[in-house]
Amino acid sequence: MKKWILILALLSTMFASGCSLLEKANQTVDYGTQATEHLTNLREFAEQAPQMIKDAATNPETKQELENKLLDLKKEIEQFNLSSVPSMAKDIHQQIVEKNKILLDEINKVIVNGHLALDKLQNSQIITTISDAANLLNRIQNLGL
Repeated sequence: MKKWILILALLSTMFASGCSLLEKANQTVDYGTQATEHLTNLREFAEQAPQMIKDAATNPETKQELENKLLDLKKEIEQFNLSSVPSMAKDIHQQIVEKNKILLDEINKVIVNGHLALDKLQNSQIITTISDAANLLNRIQNLGL
């Protein structure tokens, strides 16, 4: 009888630790998906923004769309920076957060009183900063996250 109790206790412990490993693996995959999506969104904005900036100079609708995209990007960055991060991804997450903080500062400089200051955007480093951050996407993919 004692053998069976010992075997059941041992199996329960093994099962519990196996679930913990599975949970950690799922968290890592979830984070990898979230980080990839975030950096892909940044990259897409960086690709679209130069033309939108040119068009916004003469088209109020494009200027409004660009402003909305920047405000949405700001919210996304703030949310991503607060993400739960698995231990395997802490280093890459910190690098993304550092780039995101620079990007947030730049966005805050071009959004004046809640509206886009196009001249400030044209002279900003936002596209360069986004491109730098988007380059981290390759590291995430190489980690297999």
